[in-house]
Amino acid sequence: MGRKTTRTIHIGDRVIGGGNPILIQSMCNTKTEDVPATVEQIRRLEAAGCDIIRVAVPTMEAAAAIKEIKRLIHIPLVADIHFDYRLAIASMECGADKIRINPGNIGSEDRVQAVVDKAREMDIPIRVGVNSGSLEKDLIEKYGGVTAEGLVESALDKAAMIERMGYDNLVISIKSSDVMMCVKAHELISRKTDYPLHVGITEAGTVTSGNIKSAVGLGIILNQGIGDTIRVSLTGDPAEEIKSARLILKTLGLRQGGIEVVSCPTCGRTRIDLIGLAGQVETMAAEYDDLNIKVAVMGCAVNGPGEAREADLGIAGGNGEGLLFKKGQIIRKMPEGELLGALREELEKLRSGNAGSV
Repeated sequence: MGRKTTRTIHIGDRVIGGGNPILIQSMCNTKTEDVPATVEQIRRLEAAGCDIIRVAVPTMEAAAAIKEIKRLIHIPLVADIHFDYRLAIASMECGADKIRINPGNIGSEDRVQAVVDKAREMDIPIRVGVNSGSLEKDLIEKYGGVTAEGLVESALDKAAMIERMGYDNLVISIKSSDVMMCVKAHELISRKTDYPLHVGITEAGTVTSGNIKSAVGLGIILNQGIGDTIRVSLTGDPAEEIKSARLILKTLGLRQGGIEVVSCPTCGRTRIDLIGLAGQVETMAAEYDDLNIKVAVMGCAVNGPGEAREADLGIAGGNGEGLLFKKGQIIRKMPEGELLGALREELEKLRSGNAGSV
């Protein structure tokens, strides 16, 4: 199914909507006031493939920190503000590339107007965020509870308010921890607006449950051509969010390039730490976004290369030793501890173009 047509919005040096590639977002879990820790985390997320980063701005100190953080990172920064409109204004003045607000919790219309005026002055997009936990009481009463229809009406009401204030440089997000409600809400809103949509399943949970809920929800939404930026919300290291988002997009054919890592399930023949090795390979693979290949991590040196013959490169472990193979053909045998390094060598050869055809 083709992508839904949405208007084009600039976030720093990135462009979303209008058929541009779907960008991956994450959010720092550091205190924004702690500039070294925040910058270190953002740089790590950049290396993992994060396109846009969001930081919490609960204090004026956090807003002021944006100026220094921006100087030390390479991707657009979104300031997340709740309640205090002055924090939104300060964040923009300190260099935020986008702000995320829920106009419903900013307060009176004159306060929202002050934020909109500053955004217009600086040509900074506003992300209007609504989630199921903050749906207005009148909409809950109107629809008999928290519903997809209520989420959509709330979001469009907020967007219309900002339009009346003379600004339409907007991105909309409507999130729920109820996966199918979230899916329905996106299906509804995509028919009613051409604003770019930031898509995610909020409060999805731990790495295990959050990944499953996000993959199901985002998979259904994205496969209908809906969505311009995504976030996989996980309780854990934000780098895991990037890995998951990249894999969701690649699986759906929405992002090309990057290494696809496949690995066999463990069984009684496994004589190595296959789970740990596969995780290490997956982390390393994120560094090679320029390579469009499949890498296999197999636990059985006897059957592994044959089972993964479709992989461009692979490693297979045995009892203290392992194999490096290409397209099912064994090219080297080595101690188990050298497998990861040997694989990196081959990836570097591919990157530099000295490996011939693989």
